[in-house]
Amino acid sequence: MPPKKRTRSKSTKHADADAQHCEGSDDVAQLKTGKRNRSAAVTSDVEKNKNDDACKSSYSHWLMKSEPESRIENGVDVKFGIEDLKALPRQTGCWDGVRNYQARNFMRDMKVGQQAFFYHSNCKEPGIAGLMKIVKEAYVDHTQFDKKDVHYDPSSKADNPKWSMVDVQFERMTKRFIPLTELKKYHLQHKAKGRPLKDMAVFTRARLSVQPLTAEEFDFVLSLENEDPI
Repeated sequence: MPPKKRTRSKSTKHADADAQHCEGSDDVAQLKTGKRNRSAAVTSDVEKNKNDDACKSSYSHWLMKSEPESRIENGVDVKFGIEDLKALPRQTGCWDGVRNYQARNFMRDMKVGQQAFFYHSNCKEPGIAGLMKIVKEAYVDHTQFDKKDVHYDPSSKADNPKWSMVDVQFERMTKRFIPLTELKKYHLQHKAKGRPLKDMAVFTRARLSVQPLTAEEFDFVLSLENEDPI
């Protein structure tokens, strides 16, 4: 169990505003029902479920954000960088504290053995620091019930918990740190040319602390560790 002085994400309790059709936000799903007739609503829901299933099946890689620099929240230092994960027993810890429905739902889609980039966020130089893998699939995040924890959620009940977490294990550092500024340059290039990073979630869904990556996106980003920075 990781030490208490850490967090995985910002404690926002609302789904990201720029939700897209692949994002399974409870809030967004409710908003989309609107004032429609029943037949149209049923048809739309069926189509949405098909789209959701297709999106879920296409994701097997992830990007997960955490803060590597000290920041005090409610008297607790929420720092947790890749070196902190590496220092844990078996280099394994629970990715708790996610309080965004879309990010939570993405974690619920994760499977054991899948890889994720460890992304340093809310720091002087944000970017990708290393690789980790999922070693335990989604289960109840205990911090939602802990009144002393910065991620305590009084609206979540033990018989109907809102929030989940997964266990991750450090794999390795990337051969070099891949900064957000470099990724953005590729993103802008690829938008114009239709290349792998044109729709990368770190730019199109920037507020999400847990983001899906296509295999093409993951492979391209990983290949950058062997290239000179641009």
